[in-house]
Amino acid sequence: MNYRNLGKWGLKVSEVALGSWVTDLAGTEAEKTAQSTVNAAFDAGVNFFDCADAYSGGAAERFLGKALKQHSRNEYVVSSKVFFPMGRGANDWGLSRKHIIEQLDKTLKNMQLDYLDLYFCHRFDPTTPIEETMQVLSDLVAAGKILYYGVSEWSPVQITEAVAVTKEYHLRPLSVIQPEYNMVDRYIEDEIIGICEKNGIGITTFSPLAQGLLTGKYRKGAPIPAGSRATWQADRQINNLLTEENLDKVERLLPVAERVGVPLSVLALAWILRKKQVTSVITGASKPAQLETNVKASGLVLPQDVLDEIDAILDYHPFFRKIG
Repeated sequence: MNYRNLGKWGLKVSEVALGSWVTDLAGTEAEKTAQSTVNAAFDAGVNFFDCADAYSGGAAERFLGKALKQHSRNEYVVSSKVFFPMGRGANDWGLSRKHIIEQLDKTLKNMQLDYLDLYFCHRFDPTTPIEETMQVLSDLVAAGKILYYGVSEWSPVQITEAVAVTKEYHLRPLSVIQPEYNMVDRYIEDEIIGICEKNGIGITTFSPLAQGLLTGKYRKGAPIPAGSRATWQADRQINNLLTEENLDKVERLLPVAERVGVPLSVLALAWILRKKQVTSVITGASKPAQLETNVKASGLVLPQDVLDEIDAILDYHPFFRKIG
């Protein structure tokens, strides 16, 4: 396993991380499998574990805290997020000082921790002044409850404004973002990567396999595999990705992966890690074998001719408007 600095900061995290978004905790056997996956991650050198208060209504935080308890605190980096409703009250969601402080206390209790390494604002809150949000996050760093903070799905303008606020008010800096990034969703290449590079902000990407599209399990003209995410995911995100265009790209990418000698999933992860601005890719794994496959992407350098072939297949065109 290779490790990268979190942007310009001193914290070092594994190139491949383990996330908890789709961790199955329904039943004793499922929890045992999830525990085995965490153990396999440690064995493979993974030191970064991502979670959120909204995952399974707090159950994911409680599970991860319990799973990590058998390891020394200095061995791992753990993150969580805040924003989505955690109750029915008017202040049970968002990025107000009240909600962030109260929810972080619940997260720390859930995970049996004294502090989080990383804490993310899951979404942008238009009902709270950004100065209020940045101030309370800075205060929590000063209090030692979090070490670094960042945002997840924020726009380039929102990220830029947050950075400006921290500088204007002399606050602890925004140090990391967690956006979606994969072969079929490259929007961060337009502006966000440049903003992060300029300000020394780390990038820990989620959904690097596009909900499973880039594993190769979904094939053009073939039925959806039984038990796959497309058969049970409530918001049907993967189903929306199963377009003719995307499935055509998968069919063309599979031979490339075969020539490189790796599964498509490993090719897709290594392709993300080609960007030096990316600190880590947050992967999901429902069983140890998936985790053991994913970590093979760490340290895999794709030759330029392979990268050129992939770019031709993906046919991405960044937004650009000529002025003048």
